[in-house]
Amino acid sequence: MSDTPLVARAADRPLSTRILVGNTRGPVLPLTIGGHQFVVAAGPCSVEGRDMILQTATAVRRAGAGLLRGGAFKPRTNPYAFQGLGEAGLELLAEARAESGLAIVTECLDLRHAPAIGAIADVIQVGARNMQNVPLLAAIAEQGKPVLLKRGASATIKELLGAAEYLAVHGNLRVILCERGIRTFETATRNTL
Repeated sequence: MSDTPLVARAADRPLSTRILVGNTRGPVLPLTIGGHQFVVAAGPCSVEGRDMILQTATAVRRAGAGLLRGGAFKPRTNPYAFQGLGEAGLELLAEARAESGLAIVTECLDLRHAPAIGAIADVIQVGARNMQNVPLLAAIAEQGKPVLLKRGASATIKELLGAAEYLAVHGNLRVILCERGIRTFETATRNTL
């Protein structure tokens, strides 16, 4: 095994990564992330019900976004907060995709959920809390879908790239890096870019 990172911009790969999303199931409209067009993913933090996600998908599509993002499984700081609809939420996301033509982005929190999410999602999200969960990264990489990797709240750029490297060594080079900011001593904002 080589020490040369798979996710590094090397002399043999001078161009930016382009990731094709869509055309995987029925009416999903194809789009390229990393190409010349600015691509927007929009939607609710969590899928809370059928009417809500279908109405949101229609609004997101009308506004020009290319991906519908919604959490079927949700990590919460408070254990008593709504944790998502689980597999029922995945089914609602699949219905929203069929109705809107939008690709679906949803988060995977647990190794046990990776196959079910991989069967539905067009892009699998790794949340900031799980950026360094190596077994989860391996399970997600094995689903063969593009991965949206969010930077952890206190992670360095090197650590973010290290997490992307774990996905790559497990066979998935289709990694989208998501900068969400880090924790600082600033008290007015949750994250600082």
